[in-house]
Amino acid sequence: MAAQKGSEPSRLERRKARTRAALVNAAQTLLAEGRLNVPILEITQAADVGMGSFYNHFDSRDALFHAAIEEALDVHGAVLDLLCEDLDDPAQVFAQSFRLTGRLHRLKPTISKVLLSDGLNLVGSDKGLAPRARRDIQAGASAGRFRIQDPELALTIVAGATLCLGQLLHDRPERDDAEATDQVAEGLLRMLGLSHEEASEICRRQLPSLDVTQDATAVLAAIDTAGSVTIATPRS
Repeated sequence: MAAQKGSEPSRLERRKARTRAALVNAAQTLLAEGRLNVPILEITQAADVGMGSFYNHFDSRDALFHAAIEEALDVHGAVLDLLCEDLDDPAQVFAQSFRLTGRLHRLKPTISKVLLSDGLNLVGSDKGLAPRARRDIQAGASAGRFRIQDPELALTIVAGATLCLGQLLHDRPERDDAEATDQVAEGLLRMLGLSHEEASEICRRQLPSLDVTQDATAVLAAIDTAGSVTIATPRS
């Protein structure tokens, strides 16, 4: 029997949640390694669960991989929302989100590679980075901070920069991820209409620590475990 609303989950529900989390975690690792055609048996072995348990949660390998990508996107987006919630300037929200994402490519390489593995589909996604970037670009335009004619094209450019930067940081480990990310962020702000001086100043501002609060620490920990996380919808 399902738990009543507001009640503690039952032992069975907790076990099911752990099993699903183990499968999603295994799938994220495989995605990061580029191993997209592994048999379901190998996935269940990596998750240390039975074959029957797989089909209690997912109809196919593709369904599992889709869930793994969606959960990675949502957790990553939740981290950005949490760390930008006290900012009022949409230009700073945009820049800070981009700068933090660039640093997370190195801090959380497994999830970064999961995101990159499905990069071409991210622009149209309703989860994770795309809706948040769209929201921030539109907020900047509405506030007069950004001067853009086509928000969708602006989002396409931002998405391309995000993905290419992430791949570059994986391919060139000798590069300073913070310096590279801030240079790209400054260029994007100038593309969106800010002056060189203001874009440069915003991208030199101190960033919040990624463990600035207990909540942030918990969310960041969830990135590598892919547990069940309740994610707030992007702020309007």
